[in-house]
Amino acid sequence: MRRRDFWFDLPPELIAQEARERGRSRMLRLDPSTGAIEHSRFDALPQLLHAGDLLVLNDTEVFPARIVSRPRGNMARGIELLLTRRVAPMRWHALCRPAKRVKAGDRLVFSDALSATLEEKLEDGSVTVSFDGSIDEAAFWRELDTVGVTPLPPYIRREEPRPDDREAYQTVYAANRGAVAAPTAGLHFTREILDEVEARGVGIARLTLHVGVGTFRPVTADKLEDHRMDAEWFTVPRETAEAVAATKARGGRVVAVGTTSVRALESAAHENGTVAAGDASTALFITPGFRFKVVDALLTNFHLPESTLLMLVSAFAGRDLVLRAYEEAIREKYFFFSFGDCMFIEGRVLSPES
Repeated sequence: MRRRDFWFDLPPELIAQEARERGRSRMLRLDPSTGAIEHSRFDALPQLLHAGDLLVLNDTEVFPARIVSRPRGNMARGIELLLTRRVAPMRWHALCRPAKRVKAGDRLVFSDALSATLEEKLEDGSVTVSFDGSIDEAAFWRELDTVGVTPLPPYIRREEPRPDDREAYQTVYAANRGAVAAPTAGLHFTREILDEVEARGVGIARLTLHVGVGTFRPVTADKLEDHRMDAEWFTVPRETAEAVAATKARGGRVVAVGTTSVRALESAAHENGTVAAGDASTALFITPGFRFKVVDALLTNFHLPESTLLMLVSAFAGRDLVLRAYEEAIREKYFFFSFGDCMFIEGRVLSPES
């Protein structure tokens, strides 16, 4: 398939700029077995789950990964780093802006307690930096909380960072710090809705996939097979692997919250639909024709045209049906992307599309 097979026209005014009130966003219900499309609200989700189902959450925590150095020399502004991947203790890979103003060996000062040396500069504008060893890692994270900014996606326009973005762009169940982007399908949940899910006899399991900067990276190759995903680290706890196995054994559904949960589960999948516990990295690119082994239903937001996320959802529910659902969502003025509304896909296509 080709990238243009996943294009659709989206009015700019439907790109959500403000966080939805948790639990109150709109939800489109999609049934691939019948093609039925219905309109609902997110707080109705618990009623769509069945006793014996398993809801799987990605509990990664977004950290304030965007930091700006103090100006130096004749520079009016400092150097901005977006920390993307921890290479070693106190050593990070980062995106740098403006990259042309720095060179290997430069020292960047972010606060009285936090500074770094630029070790390597790559042609794509990324760099490797080592933070000074005068503080330990615990102190580094505390300082980052003070000077760092939540790295909102580029389509959320802010002249200046807002203090409430840090809470708005975080799930209520975030627990393991390491993501530079939120698993946005999880932003709709409140603790009360999670309690209601459990009260209906639905299990809740957690895994961690640290969402990387690749979530913002567009597909540039014309043919999908020529695109390469950035690797992302994930872990599936033993309790989650056991819960998936038990759910499959009793005929329940594994319901993934977000595409990141899907990629982690399917990356760890056995042929029988169970998953392996443990840590790993994944560069799995799910496109139509993929055979899902684990995930039976999916909660997801509405995604960018020609994005890897839209391709994954199309693999799950069928490209034609997903694009028809997107057309319906646009007609009904649903909000799109990270702070937007959501879609609950109640099952998956039974045979992979080519």
